Amino acid sequence: MKQKLDIENWARKEHFHFFKQFDEPYFGVTIEVDCTHAYKKAKEMDISFFLYYLHKSIVAVNQTESFRYRIENDEIFIYNEIHASATINRPNNTFGFSYIPYQEDINKFVEGAKIEINRVQNSNSLLPATNSENVIHYSSLPWIKFTALSHARNFKFQDSVPKISFGKLFDQGNKKLMPYSIHAHHALLDGYDVAQCLELFQELLFK
Repeated sequence: MKQKLDIENWARKEHFHFFKQFDEPYFGVTIEVDCTHAYKKAKEMDISFFLYYLHKSIVAVNQTESFRYRIENDEIFIYNEIHASATINRPNNTFGFSYIPYQEDINKFVEGAKIEINRVQNSNSLLPATNSENVIHYSSLPWIKFTALSHARNFKFQDSVPKISFGKLFDQGNKKLMPYSIHAHHALLDGYDVAQCLELFQELLFK
Protein backbone atom coordinates (compact mmCIF):
# COMPACT_ATOMS: atom_id res chain seq x y z
CA MET A 1 0.00 0.00 0.00
CA LYS A 2 1.03 3.61 -0.49
CA GLN A 3 -0.14 7.12 0.24
CA LYS A 4 0.43 10.38 -1.61
CA LEU A 5 2.80 12.93 -0.09
CA ASP A 6 1.48 16.50 0.03
CA ILE A 7 4.24 18.19 -1.99
CA GLU A 8 2.78 21.68 -1.61
CA ASN A 9 3.21 21.56 2.16
CA TRP A 10 6.45 19.56 2.13
CA ALA A 11 9.58 21.23 3.51
CA ARG A 12 11.54 19.93 0.50
CA LYS A 13 9.08 21.23 -2.11
CA GLU A 14 11.65 23.49 -3.82
CA HIS A 15 14.34 20.82 -3.66
CA PHE A 16 11.97 18.36 -5.34
CA HIS A 17 11.11 20.66 -8.24
CA PHE A 18 14.76 21.65 -8.65
CA PHE A 19 16.40 18.23 -8.70
CA LYS A 20 13.70 16.31 -10.58
CA GLN A 21 14.63 18.32 -13.69
CA PHE A 22 18.21 17.00 -13.67
CA ASP A 23 19.38 14.56 -16.33
CA GLU A 24 21.24 12.76 -13.54
CA PRO A 25 19.47 13.47 -10.21
CA TYR A 26 21.18 10.65 -8.32
CA PHE A 27 23.99 11.25 -5.85
CA GLY A 28 26.00 8.59 -4.08
CA VAL A 29 28.25 7.90 -1.12
CA THR A 30 30.45 4.95 -0.21
CA ILE A 31 31.61 4.03 3.27
CA GLU A 32 33.06 1.00 5.04
CA VAL A 33 30.82 -0.69 7.61
CA ASP A 34 32.02 -2.81 10.50
CA CYS A 35 30.74 -6.36 10.01
CA THR A 36 32.79 -8.05 12.74
CA HIS A 37 29.84 -8.85 14.99
CA ALA A 38 27.44 -9.44 12.07
CA TYR A 39 29.74 -12.00 10.45
CA LYS A 40 30.07 -13.91 13.73
CA LYS A 41 26.32 -13.70 14.36
CA ALA A 42 25.48 -15.04 10.89
CA LYS A 43 27.79 -18.01 11.44
CA GLU A 44 26.23 -18.70 14.85
CA MET A 45 22.73 -18.62 13.32
CA ASP A 46 23.87 -20.74 10.34
CA ILE A 47 22.63 -18.04 7.98
CA SER A 48 24.32 -16.92 4.78
CA PHE A 49 26.29 -13.76 5.56
CA PHE A 50 24.90 -12.19 2.36
CA LEU A 51 21.33 -12.76 3.49
CA TYR A 52 22.17 -11.60 7.00
CA TYR A 53 23.47 -8.19 5.95
CA LEU A 54 20.85 -7.87 3.19
CA HIS A 55 18.17 -8.27 5.83
CA LYS A 56 19.78 -5.67 8.11
CA SER A 57 19.96 -3.26 5.20
CA ILE A 58 16.31 -3.66 4.16
CA VAL A 59 15.23 -3.23 7.81
CA ALA A 60 17.18 0.05 7.93
CA VAL A 61 15.55 1.14 4.68
CA ASN A 62 12.04 0.43 5.95
CA GLN A 63 12.74 2.38 9.13
CA THR A 64 13.97 5.42 7.17
CA GLU A 65 10.84 7.04 5.72
CA SER A 66 12.51 8.98 2.89
CA PHE A 67 13.81 5.69 1.45
CA ARG A 68 10.19 4.67 0.96
CA TYR A 69 9.43 7.69 -1.26
CA ARG A 70 8.94 7.14 -4.99
CA ILE A 71 8.17 9.54 -7.85
CA GLU A 72 5.25 8.44 -10.01
CA ASN A 73 3.89 10.75 -12.71
CA ASP A 74 5.43 13.82 -11.01
CA GLU A 75 3.80 12.92 -7.71
CA ILE A 76 5.45 11.42 -4.64
CA PHE A 77 4.10 8.34 -2.94
CA ILE A 78 5.17 6.87 0.39
CA TYR A 79 5.11 3.09 0.39
CA ASN A 80 4.30 1.19 3.56
CA GLU A 81 6.91 -1.44 2.82
CA ILE A 82 9.99 -1.72 0.64
CA HIS A 83 11.27 -5.06 -0.64
CA ALA A 84 14.67 -6.23 -1.90
CA SER A 85 15.49 -6.65 -5.58
CA ALA A 86 19.00 -8.04 -5.39
CA THR A 87 21.31 -9.34 -8.10
CA ILE A 88 21.84 -13.09 -7.67
CA ASN A 89 24.97 -14.67 -9.13
CA ARG A 90 24.74 -17.86 -11.16
CA PRO A 91 27.28 -20.68 -11.58
CA ASN A 92 27.97 -19.53 -15.17
CA ASN A 93 29.03 -16.07 -13.83
CA THR A 94 25.93 -14.28 -15.09
CA PHE A 95 23.27 -12.92 -12.75
CA GLY A 96 19.54 -12.36 -12.50
CA PHE A 97 17.46 -9.81 -10.62
CA SER A 98 15.44 -11.16 -7.71
CA TYR A 99 12.39 -10.03 -5.78
CA ILE A 100 12.65 -10.85 -2.07
CA PRO A 101 9.66 -9.77 0.05
CA TYR A 102 10.44 -7.81 3.18
CA GLN A 103 10.03 -9.61 6.47
CA GLU A 104 11.01 -8.00 9.77
CA ASP A 105 11.74 -11.47 11.16
CA ILE A 106 15.11 -12.57 9.75
CA ASN A 107 14.23 -16.27 9.65
CA LYS A 108 11.11 -15.62 7.57
CA PHE A 109 13.11 -13.29 5.32
CA VAL A 110 15.82 -15.91 4.78
CA GLU A 111 13.20 -18.59 4.08
CA GLY A 112 11.65 -16.51 1.31
CA ALA A 113 15.05 -15.42 0.00
CA LYS A 114 16.27 -19.00 -0.40
CA ILE A 115 13.24 -19.85 -2.53
CA GLU A 116 13.80 -16.80 -4.74
CA ILE A 117 17.54 -17.41 -5.05
CA ASN A 118 16.89 -20.97 -6.16
CA ARG A 119 14.42 -19.72 -8.77
CA VAL A 120 16.89 -17.18 -10.17
CA GLN A 121 19.83 -19.57 -10.21
CA ASN A 122 17.77 -22.13 -12.15
CA SER A 123 16.53 -19.62 -14.67
CA ASN A 124 18.02 -17.76 -17.63
CA SER A 125 15.77 -14.74 -17.09
CA LEU A 126 17.37 -11.42 -16.18
CA LEU A 127 14.26 -9.72 -14.79
CA PRO A 128 12.52 -10.66 -11.53
CA ALA A 129 9.21 -12.52 -11.47
CA THR A 130 7.66 -9.50 -9.73
CA ASN A 131 8.55 -5.98 -10.81
CA SER A 132 7.50 -2.93 -8.79
CA GLU A 133 8.64 0.48 -7.59
CA ASN A 134 8.60 -0.37 -3.88
CA VAL A 135 11.98 -2.08 -3.92
CA ILE A 136 15.64 -1.26 -3.41
CA HIS A 137 17.92 -2.18 -6.29
CA TYR A 138 20.64 -4.18 -4.54
CA SER A 139 23.88 -5.46 -6.01
CA SER A 140 26.78 -7.34 -4.46
CA LEU A 141 30.38 -7.26 -5.69
CA PRO A 142 32.05 -9.72 -3.29
CA TRP A 143 35.23 -9.74 -5.39
CA ILE A 144 35.96 -5.99 -5.14
CA LYS A 145 37.01 -3.79 -2.24
CA PHE A 146 35.65 -0.68 -3.94
CA THR A 147 35.94 2.88 -2.68
CA ALA A 148 33.48 4.38 -5.18
CA LEU A 149 30.79 3.08 -7.51
CA SER A 150 28.59 4.17 -10.42
CA HIS A 151 25.53 2.53 -11.94
CA ALA A 152 24.27 1.89 -15.45
CA ARG A 153 21.30 4.17 -16.07
CA ASN A 154 18.62 4.49 -18.74
CA PHE A 155 17.83 8.20 -18.76
CA LYS A 156 14.74 7.66 -20.92
CA PHE A 157 13.15 5.73 -18.07
CA GLN A 158 11.90 7.59 -14.99
CA ASP A 159 13.62 6.04 -12.00
CA SER A 160 13.56 7.06 -8.35
CA VAL A 161 14.50 3.74 -6.72
CA PRO A 162 17.58 3.88 -4.43
CA LYS A 163 20.51 1.65 -5.36
CA ILE A 164 22.54 -0.04 -2.63
CA SER A 165 25.70 -2.07 -3.26
CA PHE A 166 27.91 -4.25 -1.07
CA GLY A 167 31.59 -4.93 -1.70
CA LYS A 168 34.24 -7.43 -0.65
CA LEU A 169 34.49 -8.33 3.04
CA PHE A 170 38.06 -7.78 4.24
CA ASP A 171 40.08 -7.90 7.44
CA GLN A 172 41.63 -4.81 8.97
CA GLY A 173 43.34 -5.48 12.26
CA ASN A 174 40.83 -7.42 14.35
CA LYS A 175 37.84 -6.10 12.40
CA LYS A 176 35.92 -7.30 9.37
CA LEU A 177 34.92 -4.38 7.13
CA MET A 178 32.85 -4.14 3.96
CA PRO A 179 32.31 -1.37 1.38
CA TYR A 180 28.73 -0.12 1.33
CA SER A 181 27.40 2.26 -1.31
CA ILE A 182 24.10 4.14 -1.54
CA HIS A 183 22.87 6.07 -4.57
CA ALA A 184 19.63 8.00 -4.14
CA HIS A 185 17.43 10.47 -6.01
CA HIS A 186 18.20 14.01 -4.81
CA ALA A 187 14.63 15.18 -5.47
CA LEU A 188 13.47 12.81 -2.73
CA LEU A 189 16.20 12.92 -0.12
CA ASP A 190 19.47 14.53 0.93
CA GLY A 191 22.73 13.60 2.58
CA TYR A 192 21.06 13.77 5.99
CA ASP A 193 18.61 11.03 5.01
CA VAL A 194 21.38 8.84 3.64
CA ALA A 195 23.38 9.34 6.84
CA GLN A 196 20.36 8.26 8.91
CA CYS A 197 19.98 5.05 6.90
CA LEU A 198 23.71 4.33 7.02
CA GLU A 199 23.91 4.84 10.77
CA LEU A 200 20.90 2.63 11.37
CA PHE A 201 22.36 -0.11 9.16
CA GLN A 202 25.61 0.00 11.14
CA GLU A 203 23.70 -0.14 14.44
CA LEU A 204 21.79 -3.20 13.24
CA LEU A 205 25.04 -4.93 12.27
CA PHE A 206 26.24 -4.50 15.86
CA LYS A 207 23.12 -6.12 17.38
